[in-house]
Amino acid sequence: MLGICVGAQLTLEGSDEGPTHGLGLVPGQTRLLKTGDPRLKVPHIGWNGLQIEQKHPLLAGLADLDEVYFVHSYYLDPAQERHVYATTDHGARFCVALGRDNLFATQFHPEKSGPLGLDLLSRFARWEGTPC
Repeated sequence: MLGICVGAQLTLEGSDEGPTHGLGLVPGQTRLLKTGDPRLKVPHIGWNGLQIEQKHPLLAGLADLDEVYFVHSYYLDPAQERHVYATTDHGARFCVALGRDNLFATQFHPEKSGPLGLDLLSRFARWEGTPC
């Protein structure tokens, strides 16, 4: 399963948006993005660099500081660091790629992230569903 943006947020247990439950496929919550810097806008729209936190087959073509495209006001906050595969910084560092078993999810939009994102989608089409 591949979750993108809101699809990634739904994989968690709940959200700061209200009392509605998520799917609970990964322990954690979706949090409202607060930058603490009035120069950094929310929603976070545009290109931002990644920090790869751990290897995953779908991230094989990405390196630290490669830029991907974001459009979001909420972010992924998994309960366990072992589910965090990539982070970014927009006033604070937060998770932008998480995974568990045959699930992988990104807060960024691979389909809008140029060749790097299209390569990630291509790897997903060939992925056998197991992490590294």
